Amino acid sequence: MKLLQNKVAIITGASRGIGKGIAEKFAEQGCNIAFTFLSSVEKAKAFETELATKYGVKVKGYQSDAADFKAADQLVTDVVAEFGTVDVLVNNAGITRDTLLMRMSEQQWDEVINANLKSVFNLTKAVQKPMLKARSGSIINMSSVVGVKGNAGQANYSASKAGIIGFTKSVALELGSRNIRSNAIAPGFIETEMTGALDEKTVQSWRDSIPLKRGGSAEDVANLTLFLASDMSAYITGQCINVCGGMLT
Repeated sequence: MKLLQNKVAIITGASRGIGKGIAEKFAEQGCNIAFTFLSSVEKAKAFETELATKYGVKVKGYQSDAADFKAADQLVTDVVAEFGTVDVLVNNAGITRDTLLMRMSEQQWDEVINANLKSVFNLTKAVQKPMLKARSGSIINMSSVVGVKGNAGQANYSASKAGIIGFTKSVALELGSRNIRSNAIAPGFIETEMTGALDEKTVQSWRDSIPLKRGGSAEDVANLTLFLASDMSAYITGQCINVCGGMLT
């Protein structure tokens, strides 16, 4: 029996990187998937077809901005109409606008808070309805080790990711009595398309500073996300789990 057989998941920002890895892992485990993307329609359609063909599950991409309150609410309405319910929500969409605080503009602050933190509020609030009706659900929010420890040049990103942890714990306390679980994941240095553009010497120095001596993969994060989405973690809620190779140990 596959871990997410016949379940329905919404995954935001799943057209690349960690989100894409999560969508692939979920589909492999029998999950029907609604994923969001912002711009690349052709790329999203190709991914939709690829997952459905390879794993035999129902997949639909939605061009939707998670930072837009009304759009997020409409997304959940559309997904319930198409799939019948929502069992799992993975709030993965996020951006960076890195710079030192003294140079950071109000726009750079607002963009990151809206895309990373407000989006989590928007989708979680919207998905409560079908989950409360079913008296079941798993909400998984993508934070970061930077939200746990902070990082110079990322005050906006760190604040947004730390906010996600506090929000996650509060939701766990509010919705636990309805059998709705809420957990956060804090990835460390994960090697994706974005890190591929960085200087190899810099990347290697980061790897060397990690106890496991390697960067993480999207699959490393996806494996934990799968566990938290499945009934295997039925007694786990209100937690933030680091996936960082020991970086924060």
